[in-house]
Amino acid sequence: MLLVIYGSTVFLSAFLLLQVQPVIARMILPWFGGSSAVWTVCMLFFQVALLAGYAYAHWLHSRLDRRIQAGVHIALLAASLFALPVIPGAEWKPSPNHNPPLRILGMLTATVGLPYFLLSATSPLVQAWYARARHQGTPYRLFALSNLAALAALVLYPFAVEPYVPVHTQAVAWAWGYGAFALLCAAAVWTSGRVAAGAPAERKVAAAAPSVAVHLMWIGLAACASVLLLAVTNYLTQDVASIPFLRILPLGVYLLTFVLCFDSDRVYRRRLFLQLSALAIFATGYLLLQGKSMPNVIFTVSFLAVSLFVWCMTCHGELARIKPEPGRLTSYYLSISAGGALGGVFAGLIAPLVFNSYYEFPVGMALAATLMATVVWRDDLPRRNRFKLWPAFLLAATFALLGLGIRASLHGCHVMNRNFYGQLRVCDEGGVRKLFHGVIAHGSELLDPQQRRLPTAYYCAGTGAGQAWPMVRRNGAGVRAGVVGLGAGTLAAYGATGDSVRFYELNPLVLEVARRDFHFLRDTPANVEFALGDARLALESEAPQQFDLLAIDAFSGDAVPVHLLTQEAFTAYFRHIKPGGILAFHITNLFLNLEPVVASAASALGKRALLVDFVPSPAEPQCLGAQWALIVDAGESRFPTARTAGAPPGFRLWTDDYSSIFPLLRR
Repeated sequence: MLLVIYGSTVFLSAFLLLQVQPVIARMILPWFGGSSAVWTVCMLFFQVALLAGYAYAHWLHSRLDRRIQAGVHIALLAASLFALPVIPGAEWKPSPNHNPPLRILGMLTATVGLPYFLLSATSPLVQAWYARARHQGTPYRLFALSNLAALAALVLYPFAVEPYVPVHTQAVAWAWGYGAFALLCAAAVWTSGRVAAGAPAERKVAAAAPSVAVHLMWIGLAACASVLLLAVTNYLTQDVASIPFLRILPLGVYLLTFVLCFDSDRVYRRRLFLQLSALAIFATGYLLLQGKSMPNVIFTVSFLAVSLFVWCMTCHGELARIKPEPGRLTSYYLSISAGGALGGVFAGLIAPLVFNSYYEFPVGMALAATLMATVVWRDDLPRRNRFKLWPAFLLAATFALLGLGIRASLHGCHVMNRNFYGQLRVCDEGGVRKLFHGVIAHGSELLDPQQRRLPTAYYCAGTGAGQAWPMVRRNGAGVRAGVVGLGAGTLAAYGATGDSVRFYELNPLVLEVARRDFHFLRDTPANVEFALGDARLALESEAPQQFDLLAIDAFSGDAVPVHLLTQEAFTAYFRHIKPGGILAFHITNLFLNLEPVVASAASALGKRALLVDFVPSPAEPQCLGAQWALIVDAGESRFPTARTAGAPPGFRLWTDDYSSIFPLLRR
């Protein structure tokens, strides 16, 4: 009976702990422009809250009498019920002057802080109670059970929860689940007190306390896995799509390795996983640090998921090998959570401030190589064993590879800046100046002063945007155009005297770079306006702008923010477009076929989606292939060469409560 109560409490707490993460992130992601950094900051909060929960569990277990423990914990459980349901209020929506990371951290603390704190403390507390009650039992399988529950929560969310349950309903259902947990946890506390009262005196801890070096190794291994988790998540959500599945998958892989390593000591094979980790470091370094894009989404996701699995198996396998006896488990978990939080602070707060590129990925791999060498060198293998020699070669080769990769990423670039919304590079090559976000070009300009006003890249005259602009000129009147996503400001090249162009840009750094390093904004004769902040929030709050043309050209890396693709977003767009006006949607994407999304959204509004697939000729070296969708009235006939976009039978319309990339994958 004792094991059933303890096991149920641990399982439910871990399930709720991980289920709330995508729910909260999904609710606030549109407020911050759909940026992948939102998830990174959320992960930072959850890791720090986990550390606080583990520290509380360690203090409660080691410093207080059992009856006082029960009273304190039950009182906090009762207080946490007043935080329900965990739905952020509209007052937390950001303005352009707010610091996004601090805003997110403050909102999460106020909304879900106390419930998450208590959920975090549950697993180490229950394991400590179990170790006291059952001196012959091992509590570490309860840790594996908690990670299994967390993994189940993550797997269920994108497949069984997100597609069918509105996000606010998810939050309410979570609140009911938390209420059930509070009752179950109170029962576990009461049962623990009864069992402890009749139990024999607690055994003295025979083993010596772990050394400082061991604690540092616990922290370092946990921090390394945390940094690599967030680096992989950043890459996927920036250059593929900022959607729940690609945020959940790396976390699921991370948790799976905890389950495998702590449930049985037979799964982790040191030599095998150390060698696989070295191979993954070299392969990832070659593909990513040389600035190369992956060939397709299936390869990208699979390759990075497998690499992350190998790295986390190595880190968590080594953690499991050097775990202490049960009497020291709360300090052990505290060290693990401290490492996770340090990794989160580094990737979520420090790296965007001190790095001008995504160096946390190479730093994470360098840390992994260093730890691999350390754990082998500190082992008791014979000195003549050649297995102890290869870490030195691994370290030297890793640092050489990373150095070459960083040097290559700097070649030809005279601007490299980074902030909360991502990394920007301005590079000159072959007479062309290019703006990069991550590894994706977001605009270019010819350096020849006589040609620098020519539209380039995805915006040449034959593209959908290039065809739409002259079509909306009416009897010589000026064009009123809106553009969501500034980039290098290339679309301003179509502006003429009497035109006005209103740019909506989330990232103030993009505006700074476009004004300073490119000439489109400076050279256009049109009147140019700027609105900083998330475009959808701005469009929903502004008076109708009466646009002849509204171009949606917002990308984070290669990913279009999902909240700009939903039916509600399309409704907001057309509130600002004149009758007969055009919504031009840039849907060029390496990984996803977005045609069904725009086609179904247009159909839901009684509109028609026309696709303009542009392939540049050899005479247009400044142009890139591009796909634009033009959302027009049903009887539109001005684009005879465009084809009508369509969605396959059964394709589900994207809304603020539903989106799924699985039907859209390019194979």
